[in-house]
Amino acid sequence: MSGICGEFRFDGLKPDHSDIERMTDAMKPRGPDEAGYAGEGAFLFGYRHLAVACRSQHAAQPMQDGALTLVFDGAIYNYQALHRELVGMGYSFSSETDAEVILKAYHAWGHACLERLDGAFAFAIRDENRNNLFLARDRFGLKPLYYTLDAKRIRFASTLPAIRAGGGISDEIDHTALQFQFTLHGSVPAPWTIFRHIRKLPSACFLEIGNEGNPLVTCYWQLSASRPVPEPDEAAILAELHTALRAAVASHRLAAPTGILLSGGLDSSLIIALLAEQGGSDIATFSIGFADQPEEAGNEFYYSDLIAGHFATRHHRYRINDEEMLKALPEAISAMSEPMFSQDNVAFWLLSREVGKGVVLSGQGADEIFGGYYWYPKMAAEDEALPFVERFKRHYFDRDHAGFLAILAPERRALTSEDQVTEFIARRLAEPGADTFLDRVLRLDAATLIVDDPVKRMDNMTMAHGLEARVPFLDKTLVEAAMRASPALRLEDGGKYPLKQLARALLPAEIVDRPKGYFPTPALKYLRGGFLDFVREVLNSAACRQRGLYDRVYVDRLLAEPLGHFTPLAGNTLWHLAALEYWLQAQGAA
Repeated sequence: MSGICGEFRFDGLKPDHSDIERMTDAMKPRGPDEAGYAGEGAFLFGYRHLAVACRSQHAAQPMQDGALTLVFDGAIYNYQALHRELVGMGYSFSSETDAEVILKAYHAWGHACLERLDGAFAFAIRDENRNNLFLARDRFGLKPLYYTLDAKRIRFASTLPAIRAGGGISDEIDHTALQFQFTLHGSVPAPWTIFRHIRKLPSACFLEIGNEGNPLVTCYWQLSASRPVPEPDEAAILAELHTALRAAVASHRLAAPTGILLSGGLDSSLIIALLAEQGGSDIATFSIGFADQPEEAGNEFYYSDLIAGHFATRHHRYRINDEEMLKALPEAISAMSEPMFSQDNVAFWLLSREVGKGVVLSGQGADEIFGGYYWYPKMAAEDEALPFVERFKRHYFDRDHAGFLAILAPERRALTSEDQVTEFIARRLAEPGADTFLDRVLRLDAATLIVDDPVKRMDNMTMAHGLEARVPFLDKTLVEAAMRASPALRLEDGGKYPLKQLARALLPAEIVDRPKGYFPTPALKYLRGGFLDFVREVLNSAACRQRGLYDRVYVDRLLAEPLGHFTPLAGNTLWHLAALEYWLQAQGAA
């Protein structure tokens, strides 16, 4: 619900206030209501506020309490219970905010407080007594946290552009990140980013750094994908999951007026049904659609209208024509904290623009947690004698390493000769705590890959308009319960079987049994007309040629066949190249 940033110096100097002001200003869309600053000596924090709850003067951030200073982005869903517990321990409060609960919880339990927090969060605490800086991020990376570190200081911020706004950051490309970018459809896992000198804190981790300048990153939670022995029967598993989902929806709707981003698919429709079941009334729903292409329809209004009518929601339906979408492309790409390839990004940016400032719930995460994507059964059907990573690569990678190298200019290829993506995925799939190959895959998606595609997309595109999106399907208790259910159960009935079983009593059968729904944006998949002109202009620009990132023969071949090069997951390779290049230009990268 905000943007946070700051600097902690190790060289005896004070942070430059103008640097922190530029970083804070760069995050104004995340917190359009007001700004705040606090710090002395070696540290200085900046904060941008999005007002959706308490606006008491005692709730202002940065928040100080004795030797502790806090800046916090997000929402703690169990803060009221923690508030009561801390009061019972003798703590007094001056506000009814989750931010103050974090501050007191850190004072009471140190970094162990993270094990007690349920929610979406990224925060920084300056502890004068310990003379250190403490950074932390939630379990699923729902709130971002970037940092840059050198011998003199560490800076952190909610967005990568805010880090750059502080100045002094090289534009050098990280070629390991580039591998991830073009292999995992735009996802670059932590700690890497596309810039070599900017890193991001991994989800479920905290970073501590003192005045000696040596950071220590520690993970405080790991997701298990093992089942109890004996395994409960199906009825017991479904009952646990349904109880957890109801509780997640209830907790995520607290403390703020709520709308729903409604695609018309099972996941967002089920959230509406559960809100209605819990007594929610006057529910606002928001859907978006685009122009059709010969290969694909541009909207799913039939299904979203069906749900809106069934639950009598205050429905808002936005139809965006090609001219308006094309006009929005530069702003939408520029709003990305990191370059992303999914066509859904532009759809979410436009929908968030229409919704405006506030809080919404979204069905993001259900497919990864409950096995809703078509590639899971394909992976399961592969020869079990193959290594895990080979079974995974065949149905998930956009291209093999040789295909990645073919994109790059010859002089770039030597900088990324080793296949680091395969090594990374193999290492993650081999980690203990998972019973089967599909358990490993679903855990990898939930704990790692989801963070830098749907989660990052949802945060970036909504917060670009001061809109906070909450995702009940990524509630800790629900995800842990889902990971104890066998993949076979989750993939039954075409995937998401536990959700479908709950939905059959709450939703029209036409919604439960329909193909997977989403916000389609076919104009960015099937490049024609003005969209192809946009891509051609970007890739033929002087900036692109001077950057020398891509092999020009390869680019020319793509431009000659704009509908002839698609990834295994139906992404347009030409769009991928143009999206990254335009993002770099929008960032002013040399």
